[in-house]
Amino acid sequence: MRKFWWLALGAALAGCSPSEEPKAAAPKKDPTAPDVFTVSLDTSKGPVEIEVHKDWAPIGAQHLYELVNRGYYDGNRFFRVTHSYVQFGVNGNPQVSSMWSTANLRDDPVKESNVRGAVSYAKLGPNTRATQLFINMRDNSKELDKQGFAPVGKVVTGMEAVDGLYSAYGDMPPRGQGPDPSKIEVLGNSYLESRFPRLDFVKTATIR
Repeated sequence: MRKFWWLALGAALAGCSPSEEPKAAAPKKDPTAPDVFTVSLDTSKGPVEIEVHKDWAPIGAQHLYELVNRGYYDGNRFFRVTHSYVQFGVNGNPQVSSMWSTANLRDDPVKESNVRGAVSYAKLGPNTRATQLFINMRDNSKELDKQGFAPVGKVVTGMEAVDGLYSAYGDMPPRGQGPDPSKIEVLGNSYLESRFPRLDFVKTATIR
């Protein structure tokens, strides 16, 4: 995300006169995340609380702290719900999504395992984590740990709500007939509301 801030700031500085104070236009720096914090998801199926540990994945945990504090996950659909994973993290506003989806993070070493309830970032390869998260619905550690998926936290309450998320649409293409994440990024929640109206969603995400 920072590279977008700096690009915007550079454009602002180019038009400043000597009497102006460019520093006033600089964005506020996000606060440092605590060592352990809870992300509270108010979902359409009930509350879910994720306990995040910085020592598990410090880069990913800090980024998640910033995203939640900025309201990024509010209104997000659980667009991939299978027996193995529940995935979310594409913002319903295409402009917001495009700004964050390419702010890729460096990988954290895998310190914990992708057991049931563990929460990790989705990614397409090395150093491609951005905003999408998944909750492990079963023990996926044998497959995902060796592929570099580093859990940032775990569901501590509300796993029954996660189990109850609407799943009949199936996996995303080409594995199933569910929503296409690339279309969500371009078309936003209007695509999901018209094609996949029964998807459950995050009403609000907060830090506590």
